[in-house]
Amino acid sequence: MTTSTPRRRHFAASPFKTDPEPVIEQFESGDMVSHDSFGLGRVVNKETAAVTVDFGPRLVRIASPFPKLSKL
Repeated sequence: MTTSTPRRRHFAASPFKTDPEPVIEQFESGDMVSHDSFGLGRVVNKETAAVTVDFGPRLVRIASPFPKLSKL
């Protein structure tokens, strides 16, 4: 189980810039994707916080955010 680290608070008087908001890529059914561990696949189902990808021999449900998944 992986847990994401919570965002650090930013104080108004801080001289440092705030961290940018992470951009979560949007996928649609039929999109070709590449995963670091599973390889090439096609999105077969889109949910609110996850996608199901067909990687040939198996279907894998990947939860948002999608750190190892990229659209081709």
